[in-house]
Amino acid sequence: MSILVNKKTKLIVQGITGKSGWNHAKLSIDYGTQVVGGVTPGKGGTFMEEGKYKVPVFNTVEDAMRETGADASVVFVPPPFAAHAILEAATAGMKLIVTITEGIPVNDMIPVKAYLKQHPDILLIGPNCPGVTTIDECRIGIQPGNIGKRGIVGVLSRSGTLTYEAVDQVSRLGLGATTCVGIGGDPIHGADFISILKLFKDDPETKGIIMIGEIGGGEEEAAAAWIAENLKKPVVSFIAGATAPAGKRMGHAGAIISGGKGTAQVKMEALRKAGVHVVSDPSHLGKAMKERLAI
Repeated sequence: MSILVNKKTKLIVQGITGKSGWNHAKLSIDYGTQVVGGVTPGKGGTFMEEGKYKVPVFNTVEDAMRETGADASVVFVPPPFAAHAILEAATAGMKLIVTITEGIPVNDMIPVKAYLKQHPDILLIGPNCPGVTTIDECRIGIQPGNIGKRGIVGVLSRSGTLTYEAVDQVSRLGLGATTCVGIGGDPIHGADFISILKLFKDDPETKGIIMIGEIGGGEEEAAAAWIAENLKKPVVSFIAGATAPAGKRMGHAGAIISGGKGTAQVKMEALRKAGVHVVSDPSHLGKAMKERLAI
C-alpha cells in the first residue's frame, strides 16, 4: 500500500523543456516513475530526447491527458506562469498536481485556492515543496531517490531538507518509509497536514508518522487537535524555527510569527497535549519513532 502515488501512476511534467523540469523528469524515470509526457505551450508534437530518454511534449495538459492517460502532474513552470499552469491542470481534470515552483506571487495563488475549494476531488501538493515519493515506486518532484528504503513510517513535512533527513534516519534505523510528502511552506498552498494525515491513517502499511512543521500559521495546531480526536498511530514531530524572533521570516514565505501567533512553543505545546512525541532536535526523529513503535 501507499498514499497518493504508486507504480501505476502516470506522470506528466509541466515545464519539461526547462532545465529543472527535464533534469528531474530523467531522475524520476530512473527511479521507476512512469513519466508519460510533458507540457510546454508551442512545443507540442516534439520530443525531449537524450540517450535512453524520450518523452513526448504536448501543448496543453488536456492534450497530454487525452493521449497518455496521465493521472498526475508536476509543475516546474517559472513563478510568473506557475499559477496558470496549476489552474490549467485542474480545469483539465487532473486529480493530483504537485507544484515545485518557488516564489509564486501570493495574489496569483488566490484564484487557484478558490478554484480548488470548489473542487475538493483535486489535490494540490505545494507550491514551494519537494514533492511526493512513495519509496521504491514513484518519485514526483525533487526529493533524492537514493536515501530511502521501503518500510513502515509515513513522513509529512513543510520543510524540504528535513523531509530528506527524516527519511534517511528511519531508513538507517531499519524502519524505512512508506510515502514522504512535502506540503510546502508558502502562505497559500494546497494540501495541509490534516489532509495527508487522513491518508496515512487509512494506509495499513504506515505504522507511524513523522510530522515536521515550522513557525507561522496555525496548521500544526489544527493538526494537533485532529490527531487527538482521530489518530491512534504514533506521531513524532519537530517544529523548526524555535529561536526565530517575531516578525522575521525564516526560510519559507509562510514561516513568520505575527501578532504572537504561530510560535514554535505554541505549536509544540499543542502537539504534546495531543499525545504527539515532540523532539527538540531533528536528528532525534528516527530514534524517537523507533522507540514509539517499540521496534
